Amino acid sequence: MSRVVKVEPFILTIGRDTPYLGALRKGEEKNEKGYFVRKGNKTVYLDKDRTVLVRVETESGAVGWGETYGLVAPRATTEIISDLVADFVVGRDPADAAGIHDFLYDLMRVRGYSGGFYLDALAAVDIALWDAAGKEAGKSVADLLGGRLHDTVPCYVSGLPKPTLEERVAFALEWQAKGYNSFKFAATVADDGNVKEMSELRAALGADAKISCDMHWAHTPESAIENIQAMQPYDLWFAEAPIVTEDMPGLAKIAQAVDTPIAVGEEWRTLYDANYRFDLNAVHIVQPEMGHTGITEFARIAREAHSRGIPLLPHATIGSGIFLAASLQTGLAMEGLIGHEFQHSIFNRNTGLITDGLKCSEGAYTVADSPGIGIEPTEDLISQLEPA
Repeated sequence: MSRVVKVEPFILTIGRDTPYLGALRKGEEKNEKGYFVRKGNKTVYLDKDRTVLVRVETESGAVGWGETYGLVAPRATTEIISDLVADFVVGRDPADAAGIHDFLYDLMRVRGYSGGFYLDALAAVDIALWDAAGKEAGKSVADLLGGRLHDTVPCYVSGLPKPTLEERVAFALEWQAKGYNSFKFAATVADDGNVKEMSELRAALGADAKISCDMHWAHTPESAIENIQAMQPYDLWFAEAPIVTEDMPGLAKIAQAVDTPIAVGEEWRTLYDANYRFDLNAVHIVQPEMGHTGITEFARIAREAHSRGIPLLPHATIGSGIFLAASLQTGLAMEGLIGHEFQHSIFNRNTGLITDGLKCSEGAYTVADSPGIGIEPTEDLISQLEPA
């Protein structure tokens, strides 16, 4: 047993030419810090990419890496790690990552423990501990979780960040020509409306393509039902996040009123979050986001979903590739996995930030069967880290 001797958080900032989800629309203006609000979903974004990384080191010299959200106020997360969490992790055995996670979760039971920056901090630390544990044992995270059940992971192209519908359709066709035949468009930048976007994509991509819509929490239950039903004639694969996550009865109402599968889960942190919705029969496809859950809670959500017959289709968002690798490693060991999100504008740009253990081509991911999460940050990534 080799115990943890150091836990260090860092901030990584990566520039981008086009904001996430595409060019700013009328009325979407950046402030002096680069933040702007998407009118379609009332959510704040940044004009660049930013993420929080955590480095864990053990007595034997094994180094584990973790990652969580850092797009907004990253020092809120890094301060939680450096001021509070790190001291309770030093001296612990990384092989007990799940036990450490539960101990840290309990620490804040009366102080807003159930979401936000605190659980994002735990997610990053949890991933780093599992990575270190795998390296100590000489096993991949998938093997630590019981072994690989899949050789590859099918993926869908997420987002068509072009300014016009005609250009978005052409962009989707470019990806289809590369061997990708599953897609998700973002309602918040579907300027001509979801139904028009869906119908044009279907006409161009053909009957065999899978096409889904990220509705970005923008509807009431009634308007969501109406909008989803209007897209159903075009064989909508799934409707994601149709209403605000807080309205669980409303989500159940939608799920039980439409024929299209309802996919949710990217903003959840724990199995508790999942079970609230599972118990209401409000979920048809579950989408845990590794940057929020960490490996421990991701695996718990996935296993519970499978026990209830709910397919697993993990979410992937802005990052360096570290929590994406962790998501894929964990997914490989999960029954019920049907695919994974592919953030092409982020993945392709990050090829110089992580080692070659993670690949995506012709509609599927592969992950190296290497100790830990299967990849390492490169010297280029490490040189860009800002100590927090």
